[in-house]
Amino acid sequence: MLHVRGRVLVGPEEVRDELWVVGGRVTFDRPVGPAEVRTVTGWALPGLVDAHCHVGLDAHGPVDAAASEKQALADRDAGALLLRDAGSPSDTRWVDDRDDLPRIIRAGRHIARTRRYIRNYAHEIEPGDLAAHVRQEARRGDGWVKLVGDWIDRDTGDLGPCWPRWALDEAMAAAHAEGARVTAHVFGEESLADLVEAGIDCVEHATGLTEETVPLFAARGVAIVPTLVNIATFPSIAAGGEAKFPDYARHMRELHRRRYDTVAAAYQAGVPVFVGTDAGGSLPHGLVAAEVAELVRAGLPAPVALSAATWAAREWLGRPGLVEGASADLVVYAEDPRADVRVLADPRQVLLRGAVVA
Repeated sequence: MLHVRGRVLVGPEEVRDELWVVGGRVTFDRPVGPAEVRTVTGWALPGLVDAHCHVGLDAHGPVDAAASEKQALADRDAGALLLRDAGSPSDTRWVDDRDDLPRIIRAGRHIARTRRYIRNYAHEIEPGDLAAHVRQEARRGDGWVKLVGDWIDRDTGDLGPCWPRWALDEAMAAAHAEGARVTAHVFGEESLADLVEAGIDCVEHATGLTEETVPLFAARGVAIVPTLVNIATFPSIAAGGEAKFPDYARHMRELHRRRYDTVAAAYQAGVPVFVGTDAGGSLPHGLVAAEVAELVRAGLPAPVALSAATWAAREWLGRPGLVEGASADLVVYAEDPRADVRVLADPRQVLLRGAVVA
């Protein structure tokens, strides 16, 4: 039996003095009986959420189970115990059988336009096949589907939309009929209005938000996952493409330059913002604390940025936090992370399914 004592942050404003872990589950009622008790002290939070990562994927495509395990362990040891895997070509269902690995909500494999995404990552198809592939990935995933909404267009030499509006309308209808939500990778500006008006549920990165599209997102309740730790790589991406695509390079630098202003404008307009790192492509896993700090740097109040990785994120994804009877997935810190989110980078202990794992 485990006793967590100190300050238990059940919600942004709800704080308790203790909780107990019995049979791997949370209870706020002190158990009776002679069981041996281990006590953990500190500031306890629900397990952190990385709402955009890729277990089973690296910069070159799918990876084997050993590499996937290392990725999941890096997230776990950083306190990220719930992952939304935003597209992976690897079958990671075996992770669900491991009590020592984070819980994963999968979006199936990326769906991209032919030759309009990173090689070996996605199903590469044409618009007429989009709805059928969305249905397929909705059935393979855990309630999410991932589209590639824009990418570099070799004809124009810059970012451009991947899908016509009619194909998006069909795709959203197909996903929602399957009970799945849809998200999309989008860097630029042009594809955003069509995606939202077609009924998308979330946009990843969303660096192309403007004064025209921010109110549209807010009115429709479309969430964004900015992945600012990934947006930090835009200057190097621009440098790599500058010789062949100078307009694209300039565009990427401009999106990078205004990244914090873009996120701040979205938050101030009421757009839901959640924490995601984009780990598993070119970035390592275990960056959730760094992403929360980036959201604060962008202008989100510390408690809001914290909630974007805990209470609000879990509610959005339909997973419980520290409530009676829930699985005891929690992280304990030495200090109050609401006062300084940098505390998240140094978890004192990590509990997964009621066991201390890190």
